[in-house]
Amino acid sequence: MTENAKETARAAVEDHLADLLALSRAVHDDPELCFEEHHAAQAVSQALSRGGLEVETGVCGLPTAVRATTGTGPLSVVVCAEYDALAGVGHACGHNLIAAAAVGAGIGLAAVTGQVGLKVTVLGTPAEEGGGGKIFLLEGGAFAGAHAAMMVHPWHENRLGARCLAVDHLEVRYTGREAHAASSPQKGVNAGDAMVVAQVAIGLLRQHLEPGDLVHGIVVEGGDAANVVPKQTIGHFMVRAPTLEALATLRPRIEHCFEAGALATGCTLAIRPLSPTYSDYVADEPLLAAWRSNAESLGRQFPADDDGEPLPVVSTDMANVSRAVPTIHPFLGLEAGGAMVHQPAFAEAALGPSAEQLVVDGALSIAFTAIDAASDPDLRRHLLGAAVV
Repeated sequence: MTENAKETARAAVEDHLADLLALSRAVHDDPELCFEEHHAAQAVSQALSRGGLEVETGVCGLPTAVRATTGTGPLSVVVCAEYDALAGVGHACGHNLIAAAAVGAGIGLAAVTGQVGLKVTVLGTPAEEGGGGKIFLLEGGAFAGAHAAMMVHPWHENRLGARCLAVDHLEVRYTGREAHAASSPQKGVNAGDAMVVAQVAIGLLRQHLEPGDLVHGIVVEGGDAANVVPKQTIGHFMVRAPTLEALATLRPRIEHCFEAGALATGCTLAIRPLSPTYSDYVADEPLLAAWRSNAESLGRQFPADDDGEPLPVVSTDMANVSRAVPTIHPFLGLEAGGAMVHQPAFAEAALGPSAEQLVVDGALSIAFTAIDAASDPDLRRHLLGAAVV
């Protein structure tokens, strides 16, 4: 029965392949930033509806969140679609491929839910790149009752997982006072200097950070004219650590660096979160083993994992889901000419033959794994007992 179900799912994906590739291109060609993915959410909704799923938009109060469901079986699986882009480099993280693969998995599974006893939800999750869309959806109940959550992510090689760091996304704002930089600089309170002091303090602190702790950021506003003492500067920073506990230790140390900038210059300081805290990630190993077997049946191999090479280092709001639902977030290789994620050449590679194959392999590997989850007694029993949502 399992193999028949997989072939039925494969046929459904193949029947809708032109639509899936068109979806990938549409999302890629109109990159939208976090919580602004209106065209992408609409395209995903339409593709899911054409695939026979019931679609709901504006899920959990998020205008660009999408939910499509099919089946009423006792085992509930959520397939996550991402479709937000990166500022400046578009879909250099390949979220257009994630969206198309997730929709394809949902369409494939819609053909077999009654046969294998599944309830399938394709969840369009906005704002992975810093907005924490999945965290809002998790808190809003979008994963309630789920026994497994799955997605695949493009990478420059096939990998089973990553070292996923917990992260806080912060906006740092200094406010001082303008003055003429030549005739009356003594009248000014320089917000630019405050940011410089903070960055120097962070740079010096890096020598003493724990292994795995990271801090990086950009200045998004730093003044308007060289002859005017800047009244305001704004920076966006990411503070990362291997675990939530380590992040709770690191963040006050970084905030002290920002406070030093305010103290040294006389500026006022405001720090606000740009998103909820992303947690560290825990893969569900039995589910991941099933996914690997299915990916290998499609011709994918994992030599870097087999050779014990260092894991990729990432952060994702899928990690928060993994703390509530058995979750996998593996990586499928994309031929990108040596480029890696978040580089412009990777965005270029997110279209073309390799990208199209990734959509197919992503859709089928997820669909086949969901079928195994419902059909294999041991895996099914594990998932039914492991979910905590």
